[in-house]
Amino acid sequence: MTDRTFCAELTGSFSTSAAQNPTVAIMEAAFADAGLDFRYINCEVPPANLADAVRGAVAMGWRGFNCSIPHKVAVLDHLDELATSAEIIGAVNTVVIDRSGATPRLIGENTDGQGFVASLRPVRDPSGQHVVILGAGGAARAIAVEVALAGALSITIVNRTPERGQAVADLIDTRTSAAGRYLPWTPRLHVPHGTGVLINATSIGFHPNEGDTPDVDMGTVEPGTVVADVVVNPPMTGFLRSAQDHGCTPLDGLGMLVNQALINARLWTGQELSGAVMRHELEEIFQI
Repeated sequence: MTDRTFCAELTGSFSTSAAQNPTVAIMEAAFADAGLDFRYINCEVPPANLADAVRGAVAMGWRGFNCSIPHKVAVLDHLDELATSAEIIGAVNTVVIDRSGATPRLIGENTDGQGFVASLRPVRDPSGQHVVILGAGGAARAIAVEVALAGALSITIVNRTPERGQAVADLIDTRTSAAGRYLPWTPRLHVPHGTGVLINATSIGFHPNEGDTPDVDMGTVEPGTVVADVVVNPPMTGFLRSAQDHGCTPLDGLGMLVNQALINARLWTGQELSGAVMRHELEEIFQI
């Protein structure tokens, strides 16, 4: 006889494309380090199959899942409740399946922005900063809201589609204490004077298009500015290399990935996992 069990607790991610997402590696390494019988399953889920994937996760007893591109807004239609920050942001990257009641309830959280702020604080306190964010998608909205809630004075949203950019700027203006502003993304964008933090919240530069860089005149970025990128593959993007060459402080996307993963794990397991283990796994993957 044995007391050993053979049915792990399940978590995972729904996205497309899923193949380049290293979250599965860091989550499973941290689960193993903590002695937790949990698995993280990285799933390729096209938009047309999202509803089936959500129902499947509930049916198979999953603890929860992440949603990445392109599901962060679409998943809202399948949830029962939103956490406060997720409601403000209007996008979800983490779902907790609460099974404490008679029927499961799906609760949407957004840990993208929280993870970014946690990675930013060691290099620059967001309080009192003027922040410029490139992009107006789910990641940009999450980062904008959380940086504003962390005390930034102003958030400038740069986007080629005026309606989307202005919508995020208005969200900041009306739902936080920071001033929200929209700036059209013109060729060779001039970054406003006084910017303390510049963030690429787009997928520009993501593998296999790592040769692409956001269309920004880096000569207008003041030395000492923290320049951050949400792209994790590769970690040191062309955008960050250019920023470093201009005397700026680069902040790669790995810290954001680790910190949001730690928050996700806490929501699903109730335990604190090891960020050091996660970071080491990423450094092994990217040969840093």
